Amino acid sequence: MAERADEGSRASDPLELLVTVLLVVAAVATSWSSYQATRWHGEQAQATSRTNAVRIEAARASSLAEAETEVDVATFIAWADADQNGEQELAAFYLDRFRPEFGVAFDAWIATNPFTDPGAPETPFAMPEYQVASKLDADRLDAEAEASADEVRQDIQRASNYVLSVVLYAVVLFFAGISTKLASRRLRIVMLASGAAVLLAAIVWVATFPISIGL
Repeated sequence: MAERADEGSRASDPLELLVTVLLVVAAVATSWSSYQATRWHGEQAQATSRTNAVRIEAARASSLAEAETEVDVATFIAWADADQNGEQELAAFYLDRFRPEFGVAFDAWIATNPFTDPGAPETPFAMPEYQVASKLDADRLDAEAEASADEVRQDIQRASNYVLSVVLYAVVLFFAGISTKLASRRLRIVMLASGAAVLLAAIVWVATFPISIGL
């Protein structure tokens, strides 16, 4: 009878109820944060793959831009040599083989009377009309890759925050568990109050985190 009375007394003890609440809430919160940490690690892996793919495309576009620029420079030099040597037929041959993008800049450069006007740009490459589409693509892809890389960093930070919250919940579980081993009621209250404070702070903090939901 005394044993049953003792069990009933412990069951009705507010501290025992608080221990149960802390254990249950901390356990559920730990599962949620662990799931979210895993989800954000997955999001980070996907973002990393996208970033790498975009960087590869940016490198290809940059290489193409360099090759096209080299072609423009080579054909312009060949045209200039032929034109200066009076080889008009050869000069016309090179002129017909200018890339369209360079041809626009060359025509704009010729319109500035570069051979008579000392204030004219020295080459067509200094003209604002000289635009290499592949170079613009490379710049755009570089910016896209940087934005994707920033997303990777954010996903890593989000996963780390959820992992840290799991650590905080572990502290709560420790406080709640150790309180059941203490004979002093005052110490039990201190431990449970500390656990409750940590749990509340962790829950409020986690509530500000973004959520990743798997479909």
